[in-house]
Amino acid sequence: MNRPIRRVAFVTLMMFALLLANGTYTMLFRTTSLSANPQNRRVRDAEFAQDRGAILAAGKTEIAVTSPAKDRFRYQRSYPAGDLYAPVTGFYSYDHASSGLESSYNTQLAGTSDALFVRRLIDLATNRAPQGASVQTTIVPAMQEAAAKALGNQKGAVVALDPSTGAVLAMVTSPTYDPNDIASHDIDAAGKAYDTLAVDSGRPLANRAAREIYPPGSTFKLVTAAAALAEGKKPDSKVASPSRLKLPGTSTYLPNSSSCGGTTVTIVQALKVSCNTAFANLGLELGQDKLREQAQLFGFDARHLPDLSGAASQFPDDLDPSQLALSSIGQFDVAASPLQMAMITAGIANDGVVMDPYVVSTVQAPDLKPLSTHKPTVLSRAMTTENAQELQQMMVQVVQSGTGVNGQIDGVEVGGKTGTAQSDPKRKPFAWFTSFAPADKPEVAVAVVVEDADIPRADIGGGRVAAPIARAVMKARL
Repeated sequence: MNRPIRRVAFVTLMMFALLLANGTYTMLFRTTSLSANPQNRRVRDAEFAQDRGAILAAGKTEIAVTSPAKDRFRYQRSYPAGDLYAPVTGFYSYDHASSGLESSYNTQLAGTSDALFVRRLIDLATNRAPQGASVQTTIVPAMQEAAAKALGNQKGAVVALDPSTGAVLAMVTSPTYDPNDIASHDIDAAGKAYDTLAVDSGRPLANRAAREIYPPGSTFKLVTAAAALAEGKKPDSKVASPSRLKLPGTSTYLPNSSSCGGTTVTIVQALKVSCNTAFANLGLELGQDKLREQAQLFGFDARHLPDLSGAASQFPDDLDPSQLALSSIGQFDVAASPLQMAMITAGIANDGVVMDPYVVSTVQAPDLKPLSTHKPTVLSRAMTTENAQELQQMMVQVVQSGTGVNGQIDGVEVGGKTGTAQSDPKRKPFAWFTSFAPADKPEVAVAVVVEDADIPRADIGGGRVAAPIARAVMKARL
């Protein structure tokens, strides 16, 4: 009789032991995966009900805030300026997670970061609701507003950088969206709003400024000019500039958009009037390796601004001579983000030193104690000081009396470069303008791209369409 009882007791004991072991294993090893499971609505409810920290623009302007709500979530995330800062803040939603800084700084904003562990213990001991850290960005409200107003309803993007630090001063894309619609506590309405944006042909959820790459057109001639100066050429060095250039190994001719001023011109003249054939000849003379190396020194083929998942700009490999000629003027498979083109201009303006771009300067705990502070970082020396200053003056001539006259600001010397890029014979071209100001002590570098610009394909559209936008942003800084 005792033996069966002992067997039952042993089996029962083993079952309890296995149950305890499973519970222990779950607590120690499965908590993270279970918490991350999208089907775990309890975790999602708890996260959505947190008092997230604010995201701030310069001057402590609140661009993402949390306020008490009289519903099951207790706190409502909102964006006071609506769509103005959407490319930077991103959104925070119940069913569609988060994007932008809301995603990359989620643990800090939610108060779950390891850096806030002591704070959480204090909150637990005092029965106080946990509060997230605040994220201070480098965005300047006046410049952000000027960029958005100047770009208007045109499809495209604007990026402005501080050349000396790499701080992102403005970042605007169009079309855009209002994050409030996706952050709504009306889950069904928020889901419908997201679904509508996701299928919109204008792709309003896309961050065109940092995460999209385009053919840069003639703005890439800055890279070719920098490579030529690195090889010992001078602004007044002569280069062949025929009215059209037969691409090597093909029966195709590369034309100019306007007169270059002669069949042989100086490099500064070629840049001023954006002479295609002159820069194609320069590229052929330099070779693809030197062009690629110069592009990479400016930041090509690498990702930048990880806080916003920046895309890598591209300079193609294994070019034949005709492809090299086209790549030298920013065509063929050369592709760059507006952020990248702003980095090139900022590097030139900063006497050849390219600074690593950043958008978050400080993360502060609820008691205002800094948790992290960004220090400006040198990405590379792309040019010698002498060569950079020569290229600065070449860009000043582009704005004073070349294709970039629409970028002029009264009383301020501006340097710039226009670009018009074709990607598909069936679509309208991209209009580019990249610039810096003031020329004697640069405070801002701006890159603008307008997609599907309503201009003739042969027109130098960057000066007409994009330059006025860059001018408005520079004026807001100066």
